[in-house]
Amino acid sequence: MSQGAAAAREAAKPQDRGWAWMVLLAAVLLQGLTLGFPSCIGIFFTDLQHEFQASNSETSWFPSIMVAVLHGGGPLCSILVKRFGCRFAVMLGGLLSGVGMVSSSFCKSISQLYLTAGLITGLGSCFSFQAGVTVLGYYFVRWRTLANAMASTGVSLGFTLWPLLSQHLLDEMGWRNTFLIFGGILLNCCVCGAIMRPVQLASGSLLQSPKPGEEPGRRAEEAQLSNGASPPHPELQQQTRRTACFQILQKYLAFDIFCQNKGYQIYTIGVTWMMMGFALPHVYLVPYAIQNGVEERRAALLISVIGFINIFIRPFTGLLSGHRVFTGRRIYLFSLAVLLCGLSNFICVISAEFNVLIIYCVILSIAMSGIGALTFQVLMDVVEMDRFSSALGLFTILESITLLIGPPLTGLLVDLTSDFHYVFYNSSFFLISAALFMGLSFCTLEKKNKLKEASKVPLENPTRYQYNETPTEPQPESQSPPAVVYITSI
Repeated sequence: MSQGAAAAREAAKPQDRGWAWMVLLAAVLLQGLTLGFPSCIGIFFTDLQHEFQASNSETSWFPSIMVAVLHGGGPLCSILVKRFGCRFAVMLGGLLSGVGMVSSSFCKSISQLYLTAGLITGLGSCFSFQAGVTVLGYYFVRWRTLANAMASTGVSLGFTLWPLLSQHLLDEMGWRNTFLIFGGILLNCCVCGAIMRPVQLASGSLLQSPKPGEEPGRRAEEAQLSNGASPPHPELQQQTRRTACFQILQKYLAFDIFCQNKGYQIYTIGVTWMMMGFALPHVYLVPYAIQNGVEERRAALLISVIGFINIFIRPFTGLLSGHRVFTGRRIYLFSLAVLLCGLSNFICVISAEFNVLIIYCVILSIAMSGIGALTFQVLMDVVEMDRFSSALGLFTILESITLLIGPPLTGLLVDLTSDFHYVFYNSSFFLISAALFMGLSFCTLEKKNKLKEASKVPLENPTRYQYNETPTEPQPESQSPPAVVYITSI
């Protein structure tokens, strides 16, 4: 028996070695191409305004739609991966991203950009990024945490390189030709997808090529018909379909967890509110600097500074938060990072000189590193891992809604007042209030739990009230990859 188990383990050795590291390299490039790409959109803000005679609010809908779809398309990507596999999803995403940007270069109105660059490119980036993260769970078991941490450096590389490339191409060729070139660059996601071939298990089955899914209850109906039984009553069929629909919603959108788990409820509301102001500096920082006399190339450099510092700070923050000292306290680290991010915006209000803006970018980048490294780790702390996938679905959809409406509403305020300072006032308000809400709410929740434990009152459902640390590493005896999950990054 032990010899058979050893042979099986030996046959499954492609995981954690060999081609797995090529897949990791492809994942790094993939995250730079997808998540890093929206960081350069602010560079085209002024040119697009002049080209289409659009207001700040109208122009800001373009990056807002792209980012919102990138984050909120998780459930759709998860279904796609489950039916066709990760490789197909990544390559389809690369094709959509490239086609979206090529089409954008021919747009005649800002509303056409919403469809091409916003919806099509955003959806393609969502498929490529999230399927690329999922495939790491298949290729890595022992080194899964390290692989995900290394892959996330691609986001920082994208934040660093995309703005510099964008400004250079914009100066040389204009925004239309630049978007055309971007379409060709994003097609490289298809190359990354081709590298992510399915993993061969010891049994010879392919890990990432599941058969097309069937509706729940369909097999039972077919079996009943094959046995010569009469077809079920139409009302029974309708009830079966309603049950199947409810099961799908339960799987990908965990409303029951939101209603029962206080920790998840507080965290989801806090992050959703936070996203109203989190993306504002990324959209408006470059136009704000240009309006205040900063040269365009130097203004583009500001976004690159944020990305460059992220390369070094984000892994350090991840390692620091993993220390046992912070066990059960990561939510407070996260709240502190959000608070620092909100307070840093007041630097821009004080002065718009380039040197001052550099200081702002350094502080903002440090705070962003903490937010990016802790967002999903805290979610794993407040939700049991067997329900993490469905909890993440509702979480990403709610945050994508506020990511969508935050920049356009602020742009409308800027149009009415002609004052860019309101961008940073708004951002600070949402970030600081979200940080205080999450920190104080979890502190209150923790005190209630201690009082209940002290009074020894039994709880009907402990997970409903407790903020517990749940294990995120796979168990030693289980080497199978996790269920398909869709993961976003900030």
